[in-house]
Amino acid sequence: MAKKPLFMGPRLKAMRRELGLTQANMAADLEISASYIALMERNQRPATAEMLLKLASVYRIDIASLARADGEELETRLKAALREPIFADIDLPAFDVSDIATSYPGFAEALLRLHLAHSQEQMALAERQATGDTAPDPVAEARAFLAARGNCFSALDDSAAALADEMSDLAAMQARIAERHGLEVRFADDGLLLGALRWHDYHRRRVLLSEMLDHPGRRFQLALQLAILEQEPAIEAELAVARFENPDTRVLLRRALQSYWAAALLMPYARFIRAAGDLRYDVEVLAARFGVSFEQAAHRLTTLQRPGAEGVPFFFLRVDRAGNVSKRLDGAGFPFARHGGGCPLWNVHQVFDQPGRVDAQLVELPDGERFVSIACTVGAGPGGHIVPGTMRAVALACSARNLDRLVYAERLMGSEPQPIGITCRLCHRPRCLARSSPPIGREILPMRFRDPGVPFAFSGE
Repeated sequence: MAKKPLFMGPRLKAMRRELGLTQANMAADLEISASYIALMERNQRPATAEMLLKLASVYRIDIASLARADGEELETRLKAALREPIFADIDLPAFDVSDIATSYPGFAEALLRLHLAHSQEQMALAERQATGDTAPDPVAEARAFLAARGNCFSALDDSAAALADEMSDLAAMQARIAERHGLEVRFADDGLLLGALRWHDYHRRRVLLSEMLDHPGRRFQLALQLAILEQEPAIEAELAVARFENPDTRVLLRRALQSYWAAALLMPYARFIRAAGDLRYDVEVLAARFGVSFEQAAHRLTTLQRPGAEGVPFFFLRVDRAGNVSKRLDGAGFPFARHGGGCPLWNVHQVFDQPGRVDAQLVELPDGERFVSIACTVGAGPGGHIVPGTMRAVALACSARNLDRLVYAERLMGSEPQPIGITCRLCHRPRCLARSSPPIGREILPMRFRDPGVPFAFSGE
């Protein structure tokens, strides 16, 4: 069987731009024509083995990263989306779908984002109709907006990157806030802040930060203050493209994009995605390298979906001990339960037993899809005696197809996945000791003569 040609247009363009080269510069380095570079970047010419070797040799790049078949994952996601009943009457041959994913990855990604946003809106509408609640949910609206954009805002990334070098430490951020905005930055105790992390005291021309914040927390709060002071036009431009039914949605999204810019200032896109690849997505090491918390680094990893310079697509979740979700960023095709508790067999609910320890788990959903879940506990709140902190857990999950790109592969490769469900009411796995309710549509067995040893025995077990 003939080997499938390798098209690497978006990757080649991203690499060229990262190196600061024009097409003519790269053509001269590789001793080929600039038009050939242009054709390869438009996926009109495949990359030959000779070309891969030359790229690796000239620019000292790992040949494995160049040859990675990103199109295969995109093709799989596109085929899954096109199996929706709404497309049933359209002739969509498999080779056409493959060609679109390979030759037009930007178009394919745009279609997938539109499909995700449509699916979420349909689910939200069905839920509102089922419960009789027709008022739009601002949280659901905000999540749908972020998901439709792939949680990636290139203009904000570029704006933050332009300041990142000069705003690398607390002193530089304090100086900018003082010089540009006439605000003094001070650290204060809980008696003054009443449990708040940051307070812009407008009349006294000062910004107070809780002295209980650790160093990553202080840096993030100052970066967030800079976003509030300087990035309002850029953030409003991002929000202007959408219309929201609930006015609270805009409030939530404005705060989300301010936090996005703050994270981009501390972890500039180009440097962070390069480090993520070099470190094989080791969240702890990334956090240490950029001087941020585990949660901040994990959250930033969900934003690396800039067209032509994408990282591993991740799903992010933050929960408390009771399973209440305080943050969720959709991605990686992970189907999270919108109602009811999550699966207790998922490691995001188990890491509370070992606070501060990072746990990696290979999980398998009932449909056979497998994911890698990286979970750890994180602290929240100032943590003083007056306003005690609390503990939450965060999970970062991606498709198991990306396992070889992660440092966690060394422990998980070859291991058996942990079967989990989305939620008990939608999970039809038999003989689950962790089950809290029977699955919808299954008949509960009477257990008159036999106790099967599980909380709910149902037909088919």
